[in-house]
Amino acid sequence: MWDLVIVGAGPAGASAALGALAADPSLSVLMLDRHDFPRDKACGDGIAPHVLDLLADVGVTGLLDDWTPVGRFVLTKGDVGVDRIMARPNWVVPRTVFDQRLAEAAQAAGAQLVRRRVRGLQRNGASITVDGELHGRFVVGADGAHSVVRRELGVAPGPVALAIRGYAPTPAGRAASQVIAYGPGRQPSYAWSFDRGDGWSNVGYGEQLTPARPRPTRADLTAQLEKLLPGATEEGTSWWGHHLPLAGRSWRPQPGPVMLAGDAAGLINPMTGEGIYYAVATGLLAGRAVAEALRSGTADAGTTYRREAGRLLGRHLRHTALTAQLSRSGHVLDAGIRAAAADQRIFDDLVELGLADGLITRPLLLALLRPRRAGSR
Repeated sequence: MWDLVIVGAGPAGASAALGALAADPSLSVLMLDRHDFPRDKACGDGIAPHVLDLLADVGVTGLLDDWTPVGRFVLTKGDVGVDRIMARPNWVVPRTVFDQRLAEAAQAAGAQLVRRRVRGLQRNGASITVDGELHGRFVVGADGAHSVVRRELGVAPGPVALAIRGYAPTPAGRAASQVIAYGPGRQPSYAWSFDRGDGWSNVGYGEQLTPARPRPTRADLTAQLEKLLPGATEEGTSWWGHHLPLAGRSWRPQPGPVMLAGDAAGLINPMTGEGIYYAVATGLLAGRAVAEALRSGTADAGTTYRREAGRLLGRHLRHTALTAQLSRSGHVLDAGIRAAAADQRIFDDLVELGLADGLITRPLLLALLRPRRAGSR
């Protein structure tokens, strides 16, 4: 009987283990993942400094000391653009590196990692049975966009985007930068090029799937990437398509002994496609909720998780949903980019909203709702 069984050992799963064990090092924690580490994951690889802040709170430091931070952020849409230095730099680190280091940190804290593809859960009195033979008092589903745990809970998936990611040599004009180029059509649709600092960039393109539009093919996605960021696909390798479950305006974890974290909970920022911050934040909260439930002698960690997640992300998710809705208007998106180019404070507000847990500030809202200028598109 394990105190906590975690399905998925990526950032959300490893963080759940770290959160539980930081609160009570005596807990028995089992992480299950269908892959051996290191393993690749399709992602933009961007890691905001807020992620490292969260990990430092559970004693994990120095994780990216040997990687080069990226200080410049570039945002464009057609002939409108902003190119500024961020208040705090980000990192661009392949998931083969970041996920392995985080899983190793969880193991160093006392978690066990076993390779296993989980196929189902059953509730049996005071415990949860995984695949009919592994028993846990609590379970955290951190098994990604196609979560088995989410399916077993009967939680319907929300809106989804489809993206393709690859690695390509960094051109001189995009060095030391994270670049996002929005497409001309319905948003969100954008290409990206994130310099890793080692001569290579993570490049890709994604757009939200809707019933009104045909599902894009791999060729469609790479063609859009090349159109928005010319030269981005040259000598590209490791191309991988993936789904991004986009966060909505509300997220309400269920009460009980089973919780969802990260992509499994449908937590991808609809503005930027960022998911690592949400994964680490919700994983830590879920792990702490388990430790608290075990201390209190209750089988309901989900209620504590819901409360704490609401405190951290409730307003933020409502604000990102509103911003994403407003940004579907080309005029509003243009206005936001122009305002960020003109005012460092608005730029910083946009970065916080898109990469971590920021909110819509009054100056940012006024900029987004600024009347259309005469002669503008």
